[in-house]
Amino acid sequence: MPRPDICSQRLANQHLSRQTVDKPSEIVRLLGAVQAQDYSTAKWAVAQRTRSATEAAVEKELDEGTILRTHVLRPTWHFVVAADIRWMLALTGPRVEAVLASYDRKLGIDEAVLRKSNAILTKALQGGNHLTRAELSLAMQSAGIRTDGTQRLARLVMHAELNGLICSGPRRGKQFTYGLLEERAPRAIALSRDEALFELAKRYFSTRGPATVNDFAWWSGLTKTDAKRGAQAAESELEHEIIGGREYWFPTPAEFRKKSPLAHLLPNYDEYFIGLKDRTAMQSVLKASGWDGSVSFLGGHILTIDGQIVGGWGRTMKGEATIVELKLLTKISKEKHRAIARELKRFESFLAQPVVLA
Repeated sequence: MPRPDICSQRLANQHLSRQTVDKPSEIVRLLGAVQAQDYSTAKWAVAQRTRSATEAAVEKELDEGTILRTHVLRPTWHFVVAADIRWMLALTGPRVEAVLASYDRKLGIDEAVLRKSNAILTKALQGGNHLTRAELSLAMQSAGIRTDGTQRLARLVMHAELNGLICSGPRRGKQFTYGLLEERAPRAIALSRDEALFELAKRYFSTRGPATVNDFAWWSGLTKTDAKRGAQAAESELEHEIIGGREYWFPTPAEFRKKSPLAHLLPNYDEYFIGLKDRTAMQSVLKASGWDGSVSFLGGHILTIDGQIVGGWGRTMKGEATIVELKLLTKISKEKHRAIARELKRFESFLAQPVVLA
């Protein structure tokens, strides 16, 4: 499978070249998890993979709790659907807790502190109460738990998320809130560890493939041994093939009518990019054009044509409009510029406000 075909299959499997889903929560469920520390752009990452979801539609599901935003997988924010949160935390949470342990000691966070902190959070949030991080900080300080410095408070809250105690609540204006997980996701399912490994691997390779076990280990935060076990467990649902000396796992290749060129304004931390440890396949066009540097200076927002990185983009607000600026790393044809114009129109529909190309 040549590298351009790898990218074509990834675009299809990630619902970027063929949108068949309407609800944002269904896309999150299919992907397993969507990285979301940049909240506003993560909503665009979800909506891009639907037929026509707007920012308001994604926000609505987050407020209702169909989609949750919490720390899971690697120790960073992700969107996950409420039904999946418990088995996913049970599988990946202990691994993250182990990673956090050494820095916790420097912050004076031990089991006794966490027990007391969790009890305070439970009391403060019970009964459908949703509080901001500042309000949680005050509740803990009133009970004698130090929350000085951003890191100590952040770690206490993160541990409560990883322990399955709290998760995101509905936003209060522009402020984020927290709620009790048992109240926000009462129908979350539990799986055995082997069942969870199978489920996570199936969803990962079905939507990021062709991908390697190393890619899966990077994305999930699992050990390479567990990542390999997961891939092997899901073997009946997947295909695998040696490509360029590496073993790639993927669903049965999709047959679809190629719409070329196809442009995507991918946000920072988008799963097309961040979901893979090895990103060389999507840089073939840059390499062929003579570019031999890092794309990190682009600031995270990646512009792709047919799955190949050709530059980056940024956005700023000006009055009631969004200004988009392109940072091209290679020359592109007029036809590809027209593809970018179509993507800008889609971005405009998502935001429900004018988008202007600088």
